[in-house]
Amino acid sequence: MSIELTGIIPPLVTPLNDPDTLDEAGLERLLEHVIAGGVRGVFILGTTGEAPGLSYRLRHELIGRVCKLVKERVPVLVGITDTAFIESQNLVATAADAGASAVVLSTPYYFPAGQTELIEYVQGMLKGLPLPLVLYNIPSLTKVPFEIETLRRLSQYENIIGVKDSGGDLDYYRQLVDLRSERSDWRFMIGPEHLLIPSVRLGGDGGVNGGANIFPRLFVEAFQAAAAGYDARTAELQATIDSLQRIYTIGKYASRFIKATKCALSIREICSDVMTLPFNHFLLPERKRVAAILAELPVI
Repeated sequence: MSIELTGIIPPLVTPLNDPDTLDEAGLERLLEHVIAGGVRGVFILGTTGEAPGLSYRLRHELIGRVCKLVKERVPVLVGITDTAFIESQNLVATAADAGASAVVLSTPYYFPAGQTELIEYVQGMLKGLPLPLVLYNIPSLTKVPFEIETLRRLSQYENIIGVKDSGGDLDYYRQLVDLRSERSDWRFMIGPEHLLIPSVRLGGDGGVNGGANIFPRLFVEAFQAAAAGYDARTAELQATIDSLQRIYTIGKYASRFIKATKCALSIREICSDVMTLPFNHFLLPERKRVAAILAELPVI
């Protein structure tokens, strides 16, 4: 299936019954929920999907199940980032066999790589790559960014189709969008959802926003209003997105944004809120706080 990186492509949570078993019914409900909400694709095995905490067996199973359930209604993007190059290649093979539309690669984590090493790493991944590649900048978790000059050098490779940026720095994002002078066909997506509307105003092409798991229509409408220049409507939608952000302040650990997202989906009876180890889901006090915030949001 061909892919156009534009609009809202939610980074799906991975619904689980236990840390190594998919919540299959929840996964199907989640996919139907976001597709009905007007998203332009789904991204699995990303940060919000807890990919590094999933067994390889489960990652491969998830790829197959998602592609089968989606039935080519929207593109499926598959995260292939891993500490081991060969495991990333194995994920590529499964994604291609299952009918995925593209793969997504961030900088390898744990051992920090230099920028020259990153270029060689991506070049190695591109050899014989059967699917388009999206590069993913998330230095807060990988320790290493894709520097702008590195991306400029990688822009010569036709099979790279764009960049997802979760760095949270709009100055960096502005420089990213300027790379269109090198590759007019590249598309640029933003991760932090509170920056979706500002990023579109800078020339961005959409969002890979975790909150779109919960309220896909909110983010679809926000993107469309921003792209159309409807300032009054974007102000209303930005206020709603900012209100939703309050669920991510609940809890004291760095994993709270995934816990809050899964908790909200559980409250909405879409999928379970089981987490990968070593993380615990929100308990009743936190769950009540999430429910109260959701109840205050305008109906989208």
